[in-house]
Amino acid sequence: MTRTPTRTALAMVTGIAAAGALALGAVPATASPSVLAGSTTVTPAGHAFKATLSGKATLKAGSVTVTCSVSVSTGAVPAAPGNYNAAGPVASPISPPTYSSCTSSIPGVTPTVTTSGAWKVSMQNGSPITATMTVPTGGLVVHTTGLAVCTVTAAPSGPAAVAGTWTNGAPPSLAFSAASVPVTVTGGFGCPTSATSSAFTAVYLVSDTTNPAQQITVGP
Repeated sequence: MTRTPTRTALAMVTGIAAAGALALGAVPATASPSVLAGSTTVTPAGHAFKATLSGKATLKAGSVTVTCSVSVSTGAVPAAPGNYNAAGPVASPISPPTYSSCTSSIPGVTPTVTTSGAWKVSMQNGSPITATMTVPTGGLVVHTTGLAVCTVTAAPSGPAAVAGTWTNGAPPSLAFSAASVPVTVTGGFGCPTSATSSAFTAVYLVSDTTNPAQQITVGP
């Protein structure tokens, strides 16, 4: 009973935090300067976008799986000339992502997710196109009730980067594969207070809400 809520709480944290990256992405925080050297252009300049979870997000920690079916974030491509960077990524703020309709493979644990603060994403052209979201300090908090009462905070010590891959298309997509985010956990019996990270896998589709006939595109 002790380890079950522990894994569930971890899975929820990773899923939501990584999901925040859904809109547009950037170069991972660990990328070398040479990766940042290429030019990036995101078009159409100034257009608003909406990123929506495609299917379900699978959040895993050990043998525990949490599945979420609803996640949305919005933002806008920077107006020209800010949508172009001659030697690096193009950055854009996004709304704190919302997450709902989440279930756990372990009965008896109910999560509540709160997001806040200034979330940021950026995109770096390349092969593949790399994506990174910046989760603001303490920008995501998961509180669990039921078998364990825990509070899990993402990016507890400073802004944290979550890496993904962007694919141009109709619509374009942003994919995460075992993306990692730092966490801290507080609480009583059954809470994983020694945990420092968790993982997330999902695919998001991005639509141009200024002109639905166009696609958000990343190029050189």
